[in-house]
Amino acid sequence: MTGSTPTGSGPAGIAAVEAVWRIESARLVAGLARFTGDVGTAEELAQDALVTALEQWPSSGIPANPAGWLMTTAKNRAVDGFRRDAVHRRAVEKIGRDTPTVVDEADAVDDALDDPVGDDVLRLLFTACHPALNREYRVALTLRCLTGLRTDEIARAFLVPEPVAGQRISRAKKTLRDRGVRFEMPGPAEVGERLAGVLEVIYLVFNEGYSATAGDDWMRPALATEALRLARLTAALAARALPTEPEPHGLAALLELTQSRAPARRDRDGRPVLLQHQDRRRWDRLLVRRGLAALARAHDAGGPVGPYTLQAAIAACHATAPTAGQTDWSRIAGLYDVLGAAWPTPVVALNRAMAHGHAFGPDAGLALLDAVDTAALATYPQLPGVRGELLAMAGRHREAAERFAEAAALTRNEAERALFEERAEQARSRVGG
Repeated sequence: MTGSTPTGSGPAGIAAVEAVWRIESARLVAGLARFTGDVGTAEELAQDALVTALEQWPSSGIPANPAGWLMTTAKNRAVDGFRRDAVHRRAVEKIGRDTPTVVDEADAVDDALDDPVGDDVLRLLFTACHPALNREYRVALTLRCLTGLRTDEIARAFLVPEPVAGQRISRAKKTLRDRGVRFEMPGPAEVGERLAGVLEVIYLVFNEGYSATAGDDWMRPALATEALRLARLTAALAARALPTEPEPHGLAALLELTQSRAPARRDRDGRPVLLQHQDRRRWDRLLVRRGLAALARAHDAGGPVGPYTLQAAIAACHATAPTAGQTDWSRIAGLYDVLGAAWPTPVVALNRAMAHGHAFGPDAGLALLDAVDTAALATYPQLPGVRGELLAMAGRHREAAERFAEAAALTRNEAERALFEERAEQARSRVGG
């Protein structure tokens, strides 16, 4: 078929549609939110377009411009809906004037004056982080809009039941609609009150991209790249609006430094490689330099550092160590002590235990691990995974193998499951050795 790429039918065709969705969903929702003025409506229209693509693309082929096809389909659905509702007549006229090939230069100038960042996705992020929403609602909504994550994946990110995550998303959309919240960048005075929510969402999006919760791949590179882009934009925005605020620069530093390891996180056969076994020659040194520069800007800002800057300082310890054996674990453990006091989450406590195990011996790490709130991490595979690593360091290989097997059973990511199973087999091979 001219202008399209055949995908075949069945699972292969559906996988192709899902791949396009993962790449384009954030910009699609953001663009639709600009056209409709409502984030909830935009997300629903985008989902409708996805359903249509799933119905048509496996047999007709992927269009030459998949993003444009999805946008046009969603816009046509919006126009049809607005035509049935006289209250939205003016919105119909606005959308009808806008086409993918025609740009109103006056509107573009107005947008640039109102929004110096000029990025629909960042605008969506700041809109969804409106103070009318509490933290749980805004983060759940933005994770759905920016990542296309399913409700069950968002529930796992929050460590809450799936129905709770679903309720947060639907109530967030309803609140924004009922409050008449406009899809726009906030003024300088409002940036500060939304900034913490924006940074948190970018952080969570990056984490999902760097270590995928579920699926066949260990990483979702497009998500990590988009989060890094948004972190850079937010840091630039904050430098103008909030010059003494260090955390936007701290988050950018953390993401730059962490992403620098991505090329070494898989071996040549595509299998996951843990940090201590990575070939550091494959780390992206440009990202390392950018990360260290962003960390310096965070410290130069003058304000009190927060959890992102502290995590960036930990990442810098890894980035500047020539080899894994030369890592300054004592400094990392000290930074985790400060981070644990400033941001006392179960995941931070878990990482702190691992750091202390490396710095002061596995028994010290296991003692801290025993104090972690395990109820909050009941389904978190890294809890038995970290215990397995510490037990292996202590020479308790039989127990380590059991914990690695437990982690393998808990994870929903196939690449991570294979890694835990490999660690379990390695521990079993050392029993009695």
